[in-house]
Amino acid sequence: MESLYIISAILFGLIIYLLVTVLRTRKAVTALNQEEFIAGFRKAQLIDVREQKDFDAGHILGARNIPFTQFSQRYKEIRPDKPVYLYDQNGSRSGRAALYLKKRGYGQLYMLTGGFRQWTGKVKTKK
Repeated sequence: MESLYIISAILFGLIIYLLVTVLRTRKAVTALNQEEFIAGFRKAQLIDVREQKDFDAGHILGARNIPFTQFSQRYKEIRPDKPVYLYDQNGSRSGRAALYLKKRGYGQLYMLTGGFRQWTGKVKTKK
């Protein structure tokens, strides 16, 4: 019986953590569908936060690769005075990257809903 309480408390804590994370992400970044993303990313910094091998396999034309695993070392390559358009494979890491940037004073943060997986626009691959 005691272990049931412990498991329940852990699950409750996990649910609260996930809800807080979702709410913080929504506050930090504006999620855009593909059409909205296309309309604005040419006037912004387009950042792919996937790993290098995924980027090389195919990325949105004009994107720069700053993998999320290297974000704390490389985020200063992103200018804080210009809009930042982020994307990853499915939309989870770009939200975390936006939270990271928001904490460091970046303001205009946008992410692609559904990530690269749902992208149907122009793609560039490395041979």
